[in-house]
Amino acid sequence: MMSFEHIHPAFRHVMALSDRDRMAFMDEPRWIGHKTAQHVLDILQGLLNKPVRHRMPNLLIVGDSNNGKTTVVRRFKELCGQAYVNEDADPVKPIILAEAPPSADEKGLYISILEQFWAPYRATDPASKLRYQVVHLARACKVRMLIIDEFHSLLTGTPVKQREVMNALKLLCNELSIPVVGAGTRDAVRVLHTDPQHASRFDVATLPLWELNAEFQRLLAGFEKVIPLKQPSRLHEPELAALLHAISEGNTGNLHRLLVECALDAIQTGKERIDKATIEKKSWLRPTRGIRELMG
Repeated sequence: MMSFEHIHPAFRHVMALSDRDRMAFMDEPRWIGHKTAQHVLDILQGLLNKPVRHRMPNLLIVGDSNNGKTTVVRRFKELCGQAYVNEDADPVKPIILAEAPPSADEKGLYISILEQFWAPYRATDPASKLRYQVVHLARACKVRMLIIDEFHSLLTGTPVKQREVMNALKLLCNELSIPVVGAGTRDAVRVLHTDPQHASRFDVATLPLWELNAEFQRLLAGFEKVIPLKQPSRLHEPELAALLHAISEGNTGNLHRLLVECALDAIQTGKERIDKATIEKKSWLRPTRGIRELMG
């Protein structure tokens, strides 16, 4: 009997499954913790626990596309923002995580937030009424933080529309006395400069691309612990780490996709480990001008 010591104990039961089920397991979302992500989670936790005051601090989380911003904020909501019913039988939603509208639009922002309350509303209502609903529901559900994902989408639109949306967020922050958190690409910082007041309200936390260093090797070791292969791959060793870094370009999402594809190949071929040849076989996953062209 193999002990599968290279796999985290919580996932060793997966090794008893069929090849098909192990491959399906690879496609399930799974949190891989690392130092930078934990630092951002700690910042968010600190914001959530801030004493209520009129001018609450806000945060903008930025990074390259597909580099883990959404994963981090969803992880935070999972850990600290689960909805529940309190002892008075009132619904409580500590954290509202909404996606920014496709372009800068005040009504679109309110509608995106209202969707998270599962409450009826009329999209044809004026912005003032939709704002009232947002404020009323946020108070009723004791919301303590508002997170807006895809924050960079607010750059799409006229300067007037951008200012309207940012003023709406400022009003919600003031009216509810809660922190507002945005998550988006590096371009999202430009949204803050529509007005110096907005820039002064937001701190910026960056999720950088990975450098080829010991921290990246620890990330690979963490990934390997959740990859259900029968043989250890030793992804953290210098040669494989350098190759994985070169193909993924240090992008967390690209790395995850690459490792999943390599693991699927290792199961299908019966190799049961990821080696240099397997990684090189999947080098077509290297982004070219931001696009991956599928190859046979």
